[in-house]
Amino acid sequence: ATKMPFRLNQNQALLTFEDEEVAQRLTKMSKHCVNLDNRTANVTVRPFEPEMGFQFELHVTVSGKKIKVSEIPELPIPRDWMRDKLELNFYKTQQAAGGGEIENVTYNRGSGTAVITFLKPGASNNFVRCTKFPFCAEGRWFQLSVSPDFDFHIRKFQPYCRVSKKTILLKGIPEVEEDEESVQDMIEIHFQKPSNGGGEIEEIKYTSRGAAYVCFEE
Repeated sequence: ATKMPFRLNQNQALLTFEDEEVAQRLTKMSKHCVNLDNRTANVTVRPFEPEMGFQFELHVTVSGKKIKVSEIPELPIPRDWMRDKLELNFYKTQQAAGGGEIENVTYNRGSGTAVITFLKPGASNNFVRCTKFPFCAEGRWFQLSVSPDFDFHIRKFQPYCRVSKKTILLKGIPEVEEDEESVQDMIEIHFQKPSNGGGEIEEIKYTSRGAAYVCFEE
């Protein structure tokens, strides 16, 4: 489920009904007189509109030409020499469990990582089941970690702002002496009565001090 944050400001309330027809009916009525401790309060009902979000499709594919290499040892040799040694180690025939001719090697000495790009498409498939690869340098053998390189593509990216059909926003609730929970109970009693156009309430949130963020799942 997608969680949508909403900023509920001071002296506002959110009510979610079991039946969306109740919420739509109350929204059309717009103004409501609510009894808060023998005081009549004129509150305004507005449609609940969550903050704008974004929806998109994320497509992930395994690169057929690249692999990632990590745990490269730090040796007292120039950076270019290490890059050449990586190319020589991974430039092997397919029969020797290598990838063949290499197009490019991007080596990061600080992180001990590299990206090997092979010339032939599909060459990286030889390393799908390979997590370790032998590496010889300075007369010593090391085991390098090997992992696939992923390509990420975002499609159908677009903003959206939907109106909830079961939830309403109450504005203009006056400040009263009662505590927040008591005021919330009085609001709930009013809007669950059919005589006031209300109905069964699934959830209610009221804030009398400051602002609060409420997360709704869609």
